[in-house]
Amino acid sequence: MEQHTWQHAAQALANVTVTAHPNNEPVTIMGIADGFRCIGVGTDAAVFQSTSAPEYAFKVYADGKMDKLEAEAEVYAQIGSSPYFSTCYGKDDRMLILKYEEGPTLFDCLLQGVYVPKQAIVDVEKARDFIREIGLNPRDIHLKNIILQNGRAKLLDVSEYIKPGNDFRWEHLKKAYEEYYSIIDGKPVPFWLLDTIRKWYHHWQRYSSSFDEFMRIVFKQVNYRK
Repeated sequence: MEQHTWQHAAQALANVTVTAHPNNEPVTIMGIADGFRCIGVGTDAAVFQSTSAPEYAFKVYADGKMDKLEAEAEVYAQIGSSPYFSTCYGKDDRMLILKYEEGPTLFDCLLQGVYVPKQAIVDVEKARDFIREIGLNPRDIHLKNIILQNGRAKLLDVSEYIKPGNDFRWEHLKKAYEEYYSIIDGKPVPFWLLDTIRKWYHHWQRYSSSFDEFMRIVFKQVNYRK
């Protein structure tokens, strides 16, 4: 993809404003860009796809999140080519130009009742090993940052891989898969339930001493038990 095409996309998306919010809430989007559709919303950015060049994704960051943009571009440069990650073709002052990756996120899989195979969990573990091997730190790995492609996993949003420390999000997600996924396997999970759990998880350390206790609280509150 040539730079003049990036500039054309940037111009087309100039009327779109992405705004971040506190408390880990998703960004909001104002404005319309002809020929583009929004394909993803996170806490720092929104992702758009062009109908004229559907093989690319344009990740537009919210104002005040340029540090995340620079960090993610740096991480993609270090990753290079990997079957576990997408490709970054370039950037400007508010967006990254990425390869469009087909497939539902694991969040979408739960919403739709799509089976998530054990191989996807294994792939994430291998991806994390690869990131450590190149001197980075795999973190901020959650349901919306993993997509399922033909039964295999691919990770999105690598901006926090330059940060130190372990947020344990993946460890908790893996444990939930191993111990609780059989309860909901093949059953669509309502959005309100997933969103409620997301919000509870963001605050759970204030109220519970362990992940097991957090899960007990979740099952008690939603009456979603074995």
